[in-house]
Amino acid sequence: MLLTRRQWCRTAVGSAAAALVAGLTQAQHGRPAGGATGRGSADENGQESSDFLNAETQAAIERGLDYIARNQNADGSFVDHRSGAAVGVTALAALALMAGGHQPGRGRYGREVLRAAEYVTAMADGLYPGFLTTPESQASGRLATQPSPMYSHGFATLFLAEVCGMMPTAVQDQAVRAALEKAVAFTISAQNKEGGWRYEPRAPFADVSVTVAQMMALRAAKNAGLFIRKSVIDAGVQYIKACQLPDGGFSYWKGQGHSAFARSAAALVGLFSAGIYEGREIERGLKYLLQFVPGRPLSLRDIPPQHYWYGHYYAALAMWTARDQYWRIWFPAIRDELLHKSRNSGGLWLDPYHGAVYATAMALIILQLPNNYLPILQR
Repeated sequence: MLLTRRQWCRTAVGSAAAALVAGLTQAQHGRPAGGATGRGSADENGQESSDFLNAETQAAIERGLDYIARNQNADGSFVDHRSGAAVGVTALAALALMAGGHQPGRGRYGREVLRAAEYVTAMADGLYPGFLTTPESQASGRLATQPSPMYSHGFATLFLAEVCGMMPTAVQDQAVRAALEKAVAFTISAQNKEGGWRYEPRAPFADVSVTVAQMMALRAAKNAGLFIRKSVIDAGVQYIKACQLPDGGFSYWKGQGHSAFARSAAALVGLFSAGIYEGREIERGLKYLLQFVPGRPLSLRDIPPQHYWYGHYYAALAMWTARDQYWRIWFPAIRDELLHKSRNSGGLWLDPYHGAVYATAMALIILQLPNNYLPILQR
C-alpha cells in the first residue's frame, strides 16, 4: 500500500510540475514585501500556513528542535570542534531554532540560540580577523583544499546578521555587531578578481557555490544596517549570471562544467539575495529546477547524496521567494519527502558527511519556512 501511494504521489507531483513548466511560467517574481505573516496566518495567495504545517509536520519539527537543543556543546557550538564545518553547522542549527520563533534569550530554545550567538561571535578574533571558522581550520595550507571554512563563514555571517539587534543586552548586541562588521570586512576582502569567492581569500578563481553563501550573508548584513558597496554585489551578480548554461541551470565554475540541481538552486538564491527577482535568468533557472521536484524518480547522479541537504535548502529558499505556484507545488512535495526520511530514521534526519545536527537543521529550516520568522526571508 505504501509503495502504491508513493507511486501515486510521484505521478501527481510530476504532472503538476509539468503543468507548471508549460503554463505557469508567467508567475510574478516581484520583490518580497516587508512584514511576517506568522504561523497560521494567510499569505498573499490566501493560503494558510497551517495548511502546509499539518500535525505530522509539526510533531516532526518539535522532535527536531528538541534534538538540536540536546546536542549543543557546553561552549555553544555543535559537532566536533576540530571540524572546519563546526561554526557553519552551529549557525545553521541556531537558524533552525530561530525559524521556530526562538530568539536569543527568548522562547523555549532562546538559551541555545544565545549560546550559539556567543560562540560564533567569539570566532571573529582568530588568526584572520573576521573569518568565522574554527582556529584549527585556518592553519596554513589547509584553506586551499578545504571548502568547509568559507562555507562556515558564509552561514555564520548570515546568522550574526539575523540575531543583530535581538540580543538580550546592549553589551551583547554591540559584541555581535562588532563581530558582524569584522566578518563582512573579511568577506569583501576575500572577493576575487572574477567577482566571486572560493575556498580561500582572493583565490585566482571563484565557484558559484561559495559565492552564493557570501552573497546571502551580505544581503542579511545589509538588512541589519551595514553598508555594502554596490560594486561588491554587482560583481557577485555578474559572476553568478556568467555560470548559467543554455538549459537554465548553472555550472560550478564560470565558463566550464555542466549544470546540476544543488548549484542551480543556490545560484537563484544568490540572485534573489542581490534583489533580482525577475528576468530571463530567473525564469530559466526556476524552470530548470522544476525537473527536480521532490517525489519524482531521480538518480544519485541527479542529486548526489553529499549535495542533498545543501541543494534542497537552497531550492526551498528559491521557491519560497518565487512564491505563487512554484511554492505551492514545491513545499508539499519536499515536506512529504522529509517526513518520509524522518520516519525511516527513527524520527531524525541523518547525513553521513556532516552528521545528524546538520541534516536536522537543514530539514527544520525548510519545514518551518511557512512560519516566516527568519528576517532574511520575511515577506
